[in-house]
Amino acid sequence: MDDLLQVGIISSMHGIKGEVKVFPTTDDPNRFKKLKSVLLDTGRETLDLQVEQVKFFKQFVILKFKEFDSINEVEKYKGKGLFVTRENAVKLKPNEYFIADMIGMEVFTDEGRKFGILTDVLETGANDVYVVETEEHKEVLLPAIKECILNVDIAGRKMEIHLMEGLV
Repeated sequence: MDDLLQVGIISSMHGIKGEVKVFPTTDDPNRFKKLKSVLLDTGRETLDLQVEQVKFFKQFVILKFKEFDSINEVEKYKGKGLFVTRENAVKLKPNEYFIADMIGMEVFTDEGRKFGILTDVLETGANDVYVVETEEHKEVLLPAIKECILNVDIAGRKMEIHLMEGLV
């Protein structure tokens, strides 16, 4: 499990005073309101940035960092990821998981047969959809509902599923 969790990607600049437009990679962009700091992965180093101001514009979050006061200082970070440590991540409710912890997990059927590897999680609104790469069926999409997903063991890196009729 990674120690850092991505919360957004700097997509462009916003104005000339050092604000950035961030595409959120978290399921609830309002979480940015509670962030005091984020880690910016520059590709060469990780910068600890203090969040000074948070605004929202369409699907984007507009952030102002204390460390930057002009567009020239932040422009070079376009396309770079913003992260938080696990300690600063949102607390999960029961049966909630970080996607980063699920990717690469082995998936087994309720009959004990290895089904495949979880490669992605699609957030659809109604419920998430788990993308499982299998040898037998190639890519299979599984709805993240209790009738289909029986058990998720993050520590053991295993998921148990029930293959509902029509999924394969």
